[in-house]
Amino acid sequence: MVVTVARWLLGALLVWAGVLKIGHPVDLASAIAGFRLLPPELVAPLAVVLPYFEVLLGLYLLAGLFTRVVAWIAAAQFAIYAAAIASAVLRGIPANCGCFGPGDTAVADWPHVAFDLALAAVAAFIAIRAPGALALDRRLRPR
Repeated sequence: MVVTVARWLLGALLVWAGVLKIGHPVDLASAIAGFRLLPPELVAPLAVVLPYFEVLLGLYLLAGLFTRVVAWIAAAQFAIYAAAIASAVLRGIPANCGCFGPGDTAVADWPHVAFDLALAAVAAFIAIRAPGALALDRRLRPR
């Protein structure tokens, strides 16, 4: 049951974060550009796609569909977020996290790095122990 609860919480977090960003690609592009890691030509497309990708990952986790693969993807995504934030902190860039849409004015800092690494660890735990109870993956397995 621990895997199921973790899967639902992480899935809900991803859906929530994605939904808050969907209608605000310009704000998200500004937040992404603030990290000074990507070429400018990648920032706008990423700002459009990323929220939908987060929502999709979250929905898959909530449903327990392709749980192992989706959880590993989420773990990698959170690790990348942690690395980007750590990079900004180390370089002294006051980048806006942008994690929860335009209303999120939190500046990148070490607690954000720790939070993203913790989320990556939860996602890895889900991937290792997948799929958990009440997962569609259980219905799709041949008997």
